[in-house]
Order: sequence, then C-alpha cells, then structure tokens
Amino acid sequence: MKLNSTILSGAAFCIFFIVACNRSAEHRLNEEYIIEQKSVEQSTVLLNNSRQEIPLKDLQKLKVASINFGSAHAAVFDSILNKYALVTSFSTSGIKSTRLSQVDLNANLESFNTLIVRITDSALNDPETLSFIKESQKNKQVILNLTGNLKSLALLEQVDAPIIWSEKQSDESSIFTAQLIFGGVAALGRLSQEASVKYKTGAGYSTKAVRLKYTVPEDAGINVADMRGIDKIAAEAIRKKAAPSISVMVIKDNKVIFNKAYGTHSYTDPNTSKIADIYDLASLTKTSTTTLAVMRLYEQGKLKLDTNAGAYIPKARKTNKNLIRVRDLMLHQAGLISFIPFHTKLKAKDHQSDSSAAFPTKVADNYYLRKGYFGAVMWPAMLNSGLTRRGTYIYSDLSMYFMKEIVERQSGMALEDFVQAQFYKPLGMERAGFNPRKRFQKEMIVPTEQDTEFRKTLLHGYVHDQGAAMVGGIAGHAGLFASTNDLGILYQMLLNRGSYGGKQYFKPETIDMFTAKQSSISRRGLGFDRWDPKSKEGFPSKLASSKTYGHTGYTGTCVWVDPQYNLIYIFLSNRVNPTVTNKLSKLNIRERIQDEIYKAILKGKR
Repeated sequence: MKLNSTILSGAAFCIFFIVACNRSAEHRLNEEYIIEQKSVEQSTVLLNNSRQEIPLKDLQKLKVASINFGSAHAAVFDSILNKYALVTSFSTSGIKSTRLSQVDLNANLESFNTLIVRITDSALNDPETLSFIKESQKNKQVILNLTGNLKSLALLEQVDAPIIWSEKQSDESSIFTAQLIFGGVAALGRLSQEASVKYKTGAGYSTKAVRLKYTVPEDAGINVADMRGIDKIAAEAIRKKAAPSISVMVIKDNKVIFNKAYGTHSYTDPNTSKIADIYDLASLTKTSTTTLAVMRLYEQGKLKLDTNAGAYIPKARKTNKNLIRVRDLMLHQAGLISFIPFHTKLKAKDHQSDSSAAFPTKVADNYYLRKGYFGAVMWPAMLNSGLTRRGTYIYSDLSMYFMKEIVERQSGMALEDFVQAQFYKPLGMERAGFNPRKRFQKEMIVPTEQDTEFRKTLLHGYVHDQGAAMVGGIAGHAGLFASTNDLGILYQMLLNRGSYGGKQYFKPETIDMFTAKQSSISRRGLGFDRWDPKSKEGFPSKLASSKTYGHTGYTGTCVWVDPQYNLIYIFLSNRVNPTVTNKLSKLNIRERIQDEIYKAILKGKR
C-alpha cells in the first residue's frame, strides 16, 4: 500500500511537473513574442502618410480588399485585418501570366474603394504588378505593405499611396502591420539608411494607437499561466451542461489579451465554437443598443431625462404612463410590471407557417405573425398595464419597450438603423445587429433554445425573448446579436470615455453620468447595471472595484467594465440550449471567471 501511494505520488508529481513546464514554456514564448514585436515596431516604417490616411478612418464608408502578391503570411495578416473591418481577401502569385489575369483582378476589385496591397520585394520586380499599384492609386485608396529588401523601395518612387515597409517577412511582422493600418498599434520606425532619392535616411511618419491591440497577456504584465483558471472553469461549465458553447474575451489597457471559444454550438452539434461566433445577447441589448441611442439623443438635446414619457409618446398621455419620467424608465423604478407574457395570449388566427401580406412578421422559421399585431394587442397591453410601487426598484423589460418608442420618435429612425449608423458601422462592429440570419450563414450563429412551447423549433439566429420575437426581432430590451470582438470594440469606446478610432462618439461627462450610480434606491446607473456594495458574494465579482458597470443577459451573457483596472470582461454563452437551465448561475461560472482575471492582474503587480 505504501509502495502504491509512493508510485501515485510520483505520478502526480510528474503530471504537475509536465503541466508546470508547459505553462512556463508558453509564458516564455509569449515573452519572446513581445520582444520580437518591439523589434518589429522599431524596424517597421510608415511612408507617404502626409494625408494621414493611416490609421484608416470612416470605416462605414470603406469597402476593403486585401490583395496578396507573394507573401507566405497573408492568412495571418488578413485574419487580423478582419478584427477591425470586413476585409475580402484576394491572392495572386503575380499578374504577368496572362493579360486576362490582370483584367480579372481589376474586375473583382471594381466594387472596392480601399485596397490593402501586400507585396514582397521579389514580387515587386514584376513590372505589371507595379503598374497595377500605380493605376489603382488613381481612383482608389491604396495602402501598400512592402516586405523585404530596403532598396526595393526605389521602385516605388512614383507611388503616392501610404507605404508600410518592413524588412521582416514573418507572422509577427504581419500581425503588427495589420494592426498599424487600423491603429491598433502606433507607427514609430524610421529608415536607418537611404533607400532612394525620395526615401531618405530618417524618413517615416508617426501615428498613435487609437483602436484595440490584439496581443498576449504578458503585454499587459500578466503571466498567461495565471489565466489558465479560465480554461478550467469554462470546461467545467460545458462538462456539467451549464452551456454547450462559451466565448470569453479579456481586454486590459486597450489590449485584447485573452479571447477563447469553448465547446460546440450544441451538445449534439460537432460544429466547434469559434471566437468570431455570433450569440444572442439578450438583455445586453439594453446597454449595447437602447442606452447608447438614449445617450446620443440626450447629447443632441432631443431627449431630456426628467421629461415625462407622455411628452414623447402621445398614446401614453391618457394612461398611467403619462407622468413617468424618462430617468425612472432608465433606472427601472417607474413602477412598471416586470414583463408581459405576450406569447401566451396568441390564438391560432394570429399566426401561420408561411409569410404573406397579411402575415409579414417573421418570428422564427415557419412562424409568421399577423400584420399589426403589435399595435393592436401588445402596445395597448403595455400602455394599460398596472403600476406597482412607484419609486421602488423593479427590473422591467417594459421600460425598454417604451424607450425604443421614444428613441424612434425622437431620432426619426428605426432603432436598428439608428445604432448601426451612429455606432456599429463606424466602430467596425461587423457582426453586431438584429436578425443575423438576414446577413450571415447559420453556421456563424450559435443556436439558442429548442423552443417546445411557443415556436416549436430550434431558435437559430432568431431572438430567444418571446416578446422581442413578436415585434420582428428588434426590441429595446432584447434582439441584438454580436461576437465578443464586436462588444470589445463597443465597450472599449465607453471605457475610453467616448473616444475610439480617432473619433469622439460621446462627451466624457455623458459616459461618466450614465455609468455612475444614479439611484438612491438601487445600485443602477442610467441603463447600466453596476457593482453591488450589498452583495455578500461580490457582484459582479468579489474583486471588482466600485466603479464597475455593465450588464448581464438571460441567454448566459455579460459584459463588465472596470475603469479602475482599465479592464473589460466579456462572457457569451447559450446556456438556454437545448432548454433553459440555471446551472450557469448555480455554478457561478461567469463570476468565478471574472475572479480569475482579477487574481491574474493582481498577481502580475506583485
């Protein structure tokens, strides 16, 4: 028995030693990566940027193509580009083979207004390739990334477009350059020697980092080994069937230092989860859509927080909602009931399996609601619903139905169109939006619940919330779908107090006001949930600072921003798949992962 214990102890030690070595090796590799990135930073030079085209601006106006001439690292380069904007990739080994190949390339690029041309020094020796660059810059925005011998810059004397030159041809160089184009990193390098008459010693432009940087934990002073607890907790959640699919992002000091996906889209689906997957965000819609719109209208003077709802909603004036202040709607203290189960009131005559002029509202696959149902049934039910305990905190989805109505009246636009134009498109949130099945393949969307009660189908790209589904998937409280990267961009803008990508979206004081505690009876901000000083367990984390704000979502989602730590934590899941379960909450999965992040940060400071 003693011998067996010794053998087991030895085996356990060996396993521990192997794991420790693996973790140490990854930490060492990450440190080497940072050293290499610093070297690349010093040796990468931005030229021809007098018009300040780099970093790219006005993303909503750009249609970007990436064309590769000869680089073996194009896949890495393009994958980073696509974190900032939708970029379509084209690859060619050269265009000298036939005249038709050049014609084909130009035809493919006709609809694009911005070309990122990645070329090696050897490919630049092809005169037709050089001709393509010169011709393209006449009527398109061109950014040229040249790698290889410095002297090859002499061939680009007639090129006016921005050039990013790097001697190194590597994944590390590709990652850095792609981020430099969009402002994830700054341009600092200068030419160490003369390349030509135009490109002299010391030439080069400097830029500032204005968007997220994608890097490793060590770049923020954190040992990657100290974040392995996230993997364990996520694995536990999947093993115990708290959720089949999980995606986690951590942003520290404007740097994405952790972004992983876990599990599969469902317990029976072999489709492995990916970090670019799109999730139903549920109540994150409240802060990621409706509250943003309210903040914009507030700044424009089109909406006042202490004005009564009846001033903005004519149909509310003869109801008990007339005197409710906008502020109280945003704070969930208007006395509204929590929700109305609209789907339980449906009759057979209200829906059918095929669309028609009489049944235009798509609720799910093979389920269409009759025309005007919202105005005839749902809206009157909300307007005439009772009020309970005015001035007390009652979390209510109805508040955001009312805020959506106010936003659309005051902006003159549909809520979805307003936030797309004001925020999502200019920020580069490529996958964020409502009704994602209209824009993306099903395989890119994580399925939510197998609805056996209402729609009797798998909800795949259709909003889980029943009320939001009945208004066509676009509501003030639910309906938004997005990836972790989309949310990372959006909440970094908020953490930056309104600034992102070189553009000021909000005044800093507006961000400060909406995210701060604004109620004397709850922890809430305006639209935003916040750190809870009364929570015994610590909400949202026992280590979070009192400045923390964000929100959670019914489908198993959350975003928390902690300005004190310059930290953003994003957790997305489909915990309602295949059906609703509270295991995610019972196991404290989201909270425990957040605790692990703080522990890693604090350990890195020692």
